[in-house]
Amino acid sequence: MTREPPGCRWVNSLMSYTFRSITSHRSSSLPERFATSSHDAFHAFHRDLDFVRKFMKPLLIGELAPEEPSQDHGKNSQITEDFRALRKTAEDMNLFKSDHLFFLLLLAHIIVMESIAWFIIFYFGNGWISTVITAFVLATSQAQAGWLQHDYGHLSVYKKSMWNHVVHKFIIGHLKGASANWWNHRHFQHHAKPNIFHKDPDVNMLHVFVLGEWQPIEYGKKKLKYLPYNHQHEYFFLIGPPLLIPVYFQYQIIMTMIVRRDWVDLAWAMSYYVRFFITYIPFYGILGALLFLNFIRFLESHWFVWVTQMNHIVMEIDREPYRDWFSSQLAATCNVEQSFFNDWFSGHLNFQIEHHLFPTMPRHNLHKVAPLVKSLCAKHGIKYQEKPLLRALQDIIRSLKKSGELWLDAYLHK
Repeated sequence: MTREPPGCRWVNSLMSYTFRSITSHRSSSLPERFATSSHDAFHAFHRDLDFVRKFMKPLLIGELAPEEPSQDHGKNSQITEDFRALRKTAEDMNLFKSDHLFFLLLLAHIIVMESIAWFIIFYFGNGWISTVITAFVLATSQAQAGWLQHDYGHLSVYKKSMWNHVVHKFIIGHLKGASANWWNHRHFQHHAKPNIFHKDPDVNMLHVFVLGEWQPIEYGKKKLKYLPYNHQHEYFFLIGPPLLIPVYFQYQIIMTMIVRRDWVDLAWAMSYYVRFFITYIPFYGILGALLFLNFIRFLESHWFVWVTQMNHIVMEIDREPYRDWFSSQLAATCNVEQSFFNDWFSGHLNFQIEHHLFPTMPRHNLHKVAPLVKSLCAKHGIKYQEKPLLRALQDIIRSLKKSGELWLDAYLHK
């Protein structure tokens, strides 16, 4: 099995998004070949353009003749031009330069929580109260490690991709027991085509939920009823937040590493489980430690689901609209108001709009580019959604309820 070069992970993850664009635009060099939104997607995901250029060039099969149709004809060229000017301004403001101390402190506070958790059990024993408190501390450290691996996975900390990849594997593997390659493959598809059915894995709900306006109506017309979708806003509490990480993600991660023979990621993940069980088996025994681990995953899953869904599931979810990069990201993402707690609680994913527009920008600079993004939205009449945290969480349920009602109406009357 051929091992891919480090820089190819980004290329492979975006292949489905960029391949058609590579073969449909006429220009002389990469990345300038990407004349519209594909250029912006390519530029958004890569820090070292010279390095990845050599991996993309062989993918060029041919060029369309001038009379051939293109999917880009309906896109707003002025928005594209203004967005590229905005990006240049952000680069001139050094907003893509990371504060290494910021990320070091984030890592330190995760390690401190891990240490406090062990100390609570060691000093107070394995009673119910100390066990529950420790589980909440470890769930918090896991959630924060999840946000931190996200930073390194997006290459937003170090200039050299290799260092980001190495630390990413350490955090997601050794601190969380997951796979960096699994995350990369899944997450970059989401960024390239957010909220697009059949292209964004985050809206592939395996017939458990119907999302947006188009899908529930289609399911209703076809009389598809895998579950009573008009009650999905209620059963969401039972099978959404409680089960995503401890059941679905854990199974998918382990099977992906084994099937793809990703032994490096598997070794990193195993180092987490070895460390966890060595630490807690003396207090709980094998079965008790296993139950303790799954309780931690159960708590973390609630945190993860609510934070990640508040920015996307409430937005437009549809088929491919072929918009420009800027407009497509604004249609699929919204923000949550800034505060010290909101920033920490969400890993700065409360600035989801800016993060989607500039995935490699360090999270501590997202609030600085936000006013520029708002100004561009105002200029072109594009809605920039920002809401309080509590309302954002409530909107998840409202969105599921609305989609369920659309399904029921179509199921009964269309």
